[in-house]
Amino acid sequence: MRPDIVIVMTDQQRAGFTRRSGYPVDTMPFVDRLAAAGTDFTQAYTSAPACVPARTSLLTGRFPSAHQVRQNSTPAHARFEADLLDVLRAAEYQLHFAGKPHMPRGADDFDSYNGPYFHTHGPERDEQEKAFDSWLERLDHGVSEEPTPYELRCQLPYRITTDALAAVEAADPDKPGLFWVSYPEPHNPYQVPEPYFSMVAPDDVPERITGPEGAEAKGGSYAWLRRLQEEKRPGYDAGWRRYAANYLGMLRLLDDQIERLHEGLAQRTRPRLTIVLADHGDYVGEYGLQRKGAGLSEFLMRIPLVIAGDGVATQRRDEPVSIVDILPTICEAVGQPLPEGVQGRSLLPLAQGEEAPETEFGSIIAEQGFGGRARDVTDRPPLHFSYDGQTFDELNTVTQSGSARMLRSGQWKLIVHADLAGELYDLDADPAELDNLFESEHHLAVRARLLHQLVRWQARLTDDLPTGVYVPLRLEHNWRWAHSTTPTSREN
Repeated sequence: MRPDIVIVMTDQQRAGFTRRSGYPVDTMPFVDRLAAAGTDFTQAYTSAPACVPARTSLLTGRFPSAHQVRQNSTPAHARFEADLLDVLRAAEYQLHFAGKPHMPRGADDFDSYNGPYFHTHGPERDEQEKAFDSWLERLDHGVSEEPTPYELRCQLPYRITTDALAAVEAADPDKPGLFWVSYPEPHNPYQVPEPYFSMVAPDDVPERITGPEGAEAKGGSYAWLRRLQEEKRPGYDAGWRRYAANYLGMLRLLDDQIERLHEGLAQRTRPRLTIVLADHGDYVGEYGLQRKGAGLSEFLMRIPLVIAGDGVATQRRDEPVSIVDILPTICEAVGQPLPEGVQGRSLLPLAQGEEAPETEFGSIIAEQGFGGRARDVTDRPPLHFSYDGQTFDELNTVTQSGSARMLRSGQWKLIVHADLAGELYDLDADPAELDNLFESEHHLAVRARLLHQLVRWQARLTDDLPTGVYVPLRLEHNWRWAHSTTPTSREN
């Protein structure tokens, strides 16, 4: 029997912020239990630190340079042969969506579509929800210093879960379904009602790794964004602990709604494959920054990723994997061929406990930037918002200028820019990525190895044929991996 596919997606959730992952605050006990009962991919990465490029990668199994969506304003530019929805339609799945889309698919592509929800509004059923959404707008993507003065039922995650459960109730029980639930939180504005607001006192927030001095040390877009935020909201970093406390409280609120969703899905008797992940991370005060925007730091690039359900092994996996791997994983789970141009790899064998080939899962890449010349820290170009006033967008002409690619392999991280100096970091010794070893004579061999791995990934990114689903084959009593490809439309 083909399984239901459940995708639970959060927005701007930083990896490593649950007790299971070593964080001292118990932010997401239910998701931690789900991870403990399934496969917890501890080294998962987004394809780009922005919503629409990352979500388009999930849909298409392609990196941004291949699907051509490199900023949030260009979902209509997406290039792909077929995507996740096409795959599941071909497998006769019913398709249900609730929440924040931010992707090149809309209401007409689903059997039921509850939304769109964004960060300050969604479908409003009564005056309380309308008033709450107006209050969110007035926060101007800032940090609330007080508990949210509206009932829990007004919160966007609660409303989205209610919509999703209505879709579950109305769904055909005899037909497999995709249930995609996409929460806008813990993205800014940073607010949360009681009891979540008081879950962690600001003074009890764990210390950050680096403050504003880290942004100045890194320079470039980090320093530019830090200075812009200080110019617009003087002294804002003094309240970083309140911002972090709100963020942690929102994670707990999300966890409660994910558990509520899970309980509602139990009414369906089909096998189920559940995927819980985020599109990208959040600084949560690192470098003295809020939100996202500058660079390819681990704080933005690593994402939580849990796969649970029937046939999934109970384990932690530390191979570097990516959001682009979700589509091929689902293709294999539902027995459908890969669409043309897929660059990701199926994670299903890994989730079932098989060993991963080092050549395929020894590294992962990601991208940032919409191209052109990388702006200088002193540049003041026209922006899509005014330099006056408090309002700003961290994704702008400066922070998204240029083009960069990163590669993660073991403890090492390489970043190559089109027109800036290279970067190389030992993440074990330098988690804030402040000690650039790219020009170090003692690290030339490491640099050369990572550059070669990056070039191999570059070759994959220019290939418009499927990379294949990796399946284990028993040959002479040894597990081997075969590169299984499917016929493409050109070959037929």
